[in-house]
Amino acid sequence: MKIYTKTGDQGKTSLVGGTRLSKAEDKIEAYGAVDELNAWIGVLRDHTSEEEQRVRWQFIQDRLFTVGSILASEPEQTKRALPDLRESDILDLETWMDEMELPPLRAFVLPGGFPPASFAHVARTVCRRAERRVIRLAEQEEVHSNVIPYLNRLSDYLFMVSRKWVIESGAEEVTWKPRID
Repeated sequence: MKIYTKTGDQGKTSLVGGTRLSKAEDKIEAYGAVDELNAWIGVLRDHTSEEEQRVRWQFIQDRLFTVGSILASEPEQTKRALPDLRESDILDLETWMDEMELPPLRAFVLPGGFPPASFAHVARTVCRRAERRVIRLAEQEEVHSNVIPYLNRLSDYLFMVSRKWVIESGAEEVTWKPRID
């Protein structure tokens, strides 16, 4: 099976629905950032031994594919037979965060301390970038109402997971101590 079509060789790609756009368009940047985030979630899944968390990562990947399909569609296409991103998907992330019992945060945490936690921080920053790209797109066209809140909550979840993993590993959670000279 060939996966190359050569249709993108001139710098254009197709949306769901057939419209061709430049690969530099904000819409393509938005779902490209979500795709990159999904790859980082795969890295996290690969570095997770706890089965419940592995299932959550896979569920998040499924939701990110849904976000990508919404963003890769023409606006009128999103009202048709596409997967949906529901408010309950956002609530799932909130519930999972609420279940974590972590010490109160008293300072900014420096990324690192335990390799999987570092990967979670990278995923968090990619998630924030994806969120910014979707916000830029939303300034130009209507974007599904749950996409931005989902990405916002997901970045919070990734931060919480990174803290949890550092603490559970016994590593030191290093905080920022600003130098004021």
